[in-house]
Amino acid sequence: MKKVTILFLSAMILFLLTGCGKADTTEESKGSEESQYAQALDILNEVIKVYSEDEMFAIYGGDQENAVMDAPGKFDISKTEELKLTLGLPDELTDDIDDAASMVHMMNANTFTGAVYHLKGDTDKNTFADSVKDNILATQWICGQPDTLVIIDVDSNYVITAYGEAEIIETFKNHALSALDGSQVMTETPLT
Repeated sequence: MKKVTILFLSAMILFLLTGCGKADTTEESKGSEESQYAQALDILNEVIKVYSEDEMFAIYGGDQENAVMDAPGKFDISKTEELKLTLGLPDELTDDIDDAASMVHMMNANTFTGAVYHLKGDTDKNTFADSVKDNILATQWICGQPDTLVIIDVDSNYVITAYGEAEIIETFKNHALSALDGSQVMTETPLT
């Protein structure tokens, strides 16, 4: 009887210690998921730094009311209709973000439109990316159709979306991947 009791107590202690070890690991991984970027605008500014003078094109950033010329800008996320029309963010995703920034080609948004969204903690980045992709693929373009869509995950906290002319998107993608730690392509698809 004593042997059974000792074995039972040993098994319980082992079980409890194993459970505690898992809790500590989870807490460590949660802490490591914190972003090094304070806001969405920081991400686009890091990408812009990598561009050479001959690669850069005329851009404006931010929403219409607070537009910034020749630089990325913070986008007011309360402007849900503008998020949808300008950046291609579906209405149902506005509750999943708490910060955004954009940069758009000055002459034609279909040549290049890029946005960065900071996802709220409980937002699934893959579902978010798929919804943006589906929305942009379903868009009826008025003035020329963009060639390519790319969606990039940045350290599991931010999602970059960009669509436009294939060569400009390729340059943007390469610069984003080289400038941003923890970035990887989630989706790259033609829009034609």
